[in-house]
Amino acid sequence: MNIFKTPEGYLYSNRALLYLFLPLLVEYALEFFVGLADSIMVASLGEAAISGVSLDDFLMQLLIFSFSALATGGAVVAGQYLGDKQVEKAQNAATQLVWFSTILSTLLMIAVILSRQVLIGLLFGQIEADVWHNADIYLYIVALSIPFIAMYNAGAAIFRTTNDAVLPMKIMLVCDVLNLAGNAFCIYYLGWDVRGVAIPTVISRVIAALAVLYFVLDEDYKLHIKRTIRHRFDVSILKKVLQVGIPYGIENGLFQLGRVLILSLVSTFGTMAIAANSVGYAVGIFSALPGFAINLGLTAIVSRCVGANDYEQARYYNKKCLVMVIVSCLIVNIVIFALLPAVLGIYNLNPQTAQMAAEMIIWHGIFCIIIWPFGFTLPATFRGAGDSRAVMYISLIVMFTCRIALSYVIADWWHVGVFGTWIAMFIDWYVRAGIFIYRYFSNKWTQYRVV
Repeated sequence: MNIFKTPEGYLYSNRALLYLFLPLLVEYALEFFVGLADSIMVASLGEAAISGVSLDDFLMQLLIFSFSALATGGAVVAGQYLGDKQVEKAQNAATQLVWFSTILSTLLMIAVILSRQVLIGLLFGQIEADVWHNADIYLYIVALSIPFIAMYNAGAAIFRTTNDAVLPMKIMLVCDVLNLAGNAFCIYYLGWDVRGVAIPTVISRVIAALAVLYFVLDEDYKLHIKRTIRHRFDVSILKKVLQVGIPYGIENGLFQLGRVLILSLVSTFGTMAIAANSVGYAVGIFSALPGFAINLGLTAIVSRCVGANDYEQARYYNKKCLVMVIVSCLIVNIVIFALLPAVLGIYNLNPQTAQMAAEMIIWHGIFCIIIWPFGFTLPATFRGAGDSRAVMYISLIVMFTCRIALSYVIADWWHVGVFGTWIAMFIDWYVRAGIFIYRYFSNKWTQYRVV
């Protein structure tokens, strides 16, 4: 079958895919760019500031990805209901998602604020006093945005389920511009410390959440949520949402926790290693930028196909999106390699730190092209079908045995240093890719259906 020409009668034409993927790509690019710009601005405050902020960002990413996973669970259930022509149940699933996400995230916000110093000490161990000070201030402020992160992710996932990724993109575009402008004003004009990055970030997330909530409450929208102050949970539908969302959330949460544990190892190598590692991630994450966007859309697409009980379409879109991820990652990384000297120059790092960061970014980009798509795009298809639990088990076993255990072996015991943690990550990618390729061709993922 020609993957470049969509067969007659299939759910998503090439134009529909472009309409879905392009806004997602822009939204992810904006998110990554803001993260990069934030790290550049914080770098002007010194290596202790960028190290403290990067430590907290890993913790916040743990929460962000967990709520993104929960939103994916709601989107899969709603998508399968829509594919099965059960619109009212799809709307109910969307409502359950928003309420549950908001309540859970509020409780987590309170817990993080009250226990932030314990969390910093537990996760990062003995770090230098000035790094600790910056981490404590930054985490106290950005933790206030946790409920709004959850609300935005839930609302955005609902719109993507109906193939409308443009609205969330527009909202995020406005909020990211406000965030960047606020950061620049507070740091360069007012002369604030890490508060100059934290406060505008919280404000922008509040605006994004309220905006997407306003539109998802519109009763003219096909997948709108109910207008009510008092909410009664529908246990049967909520269970379906959590059936996908919890395994993916656990996977994402423990994956980010694994990164934090590795970061605690990196922190033992000194401030230079922490700075190089944080810059490496801030720039290197762009290597997989197209993949993140396409994978998110692919999960929604497969959920609609499975809801219509058409697994041939699911396989077709999986192959098509896999090719798109590989080609787009190749293009993006060529651009990154060409611009790398200029980008690293902006950070004003010392030569040794810059050299360490450059090696991380280049190798990360190479493996993003040749192996990352198979390890991370195939699971997006499985989740859309409802096969979320097996993906969780595989991902966690590989992460703990390869990425975490080998990080300590290679980086610490073999005295390779901070780059050893990156080598362990690449091994992790290869192992999980091999397992997921086997699972795809075994067709076990087609035996799962949420609704």
